[in-house]
Amino acid sequence: MSTTYFVRTGASTYMPTPHVGGAWNTAEQHIAPALGLMAHLVEADRDRRRDDGLVLARLSYDILGTLPLEEVDVRVEVRRPGRSIELVEATLSHSGRPAVLLRAWLMRSGETAQVAGTVHAPIPGPEELPAWPADEVWPGGFIASAEVRRAQERPGRARFWVRSDVDLLDEPVGPTAYAARLFDIANGMTVREDPRKVAFPNLDLTAHLFRAPVGEWVGFDTSVSFGAGGLGLTASILHDTEGPFGTLAQSLTVRPV
Repeated sequence: MSTTYFVRTGASTYMPTPHVGGAWNTAEQHIAPALGLMAHLVEADRDRRRDDGLVLARLSYDILGTLPLEEVDVRVEVRRPGRSIELVEATLSHSGRPAVLLRAWLMRSGETAQVAGTVHAPIPGPEELPAWPADEVWPGGFIASAEVRRAQERPGRARFWVRSDVDLLDEPVGPTAYAARLFDIANGMTVREDPRKVAFPNLDLTAHLFRAPVGEWVGFDTSVSFGAGGLGLTASILHDTEGPFGTLAQSLTVRPV
């Protein structure tokens, strides 16, 4: 089996491998690798246009529909150019139909170590948490590709770490896109209800970052909320082994199966 989530098939086209198989439907793509792919292609486009290394500060994705395990096309366009700040948009399409939109803010980095800090507390490291078999709750190639270590307080509330030895592509990928390929797993790692009885897919994902992540593990301090009118929210503080590095939010549509 391939050791990547996608194989490049053209200048802007990519074929998912079996590792991208979905959790809600194994015949569809799990959206997590696609979100990482789009972040990588935004950075690759940046590097083709300029050499000053603007960094990703926000990744805001809208998920317009499901994706079969078939070839996708990704196009990148600068919406707001600038010397120190850019707004870039990426569109991932299947058979000419847009399926995911990304609007990313990129900013010039600077030396602010003297004022760096956060109120978010670190979580126990991955070696301190027990292994959790996520594939006993969720099917699909993507979940099977992920190693999860988790401490759950109660349904809908947990701290957990995720890593995968499956790369996005057979080419160099920056640390932010490398981490972003795992971000969308957050919604399924501490379920409030049995997903065989209640569906709660996310419609979007927004990550705000205050530094670039490091290392192979991505940590999540996650809470899941369901409202009485069919709306839900999965909210996470993102961590690496050096501490918190950002926040993550996913809007959910909640409905009985």
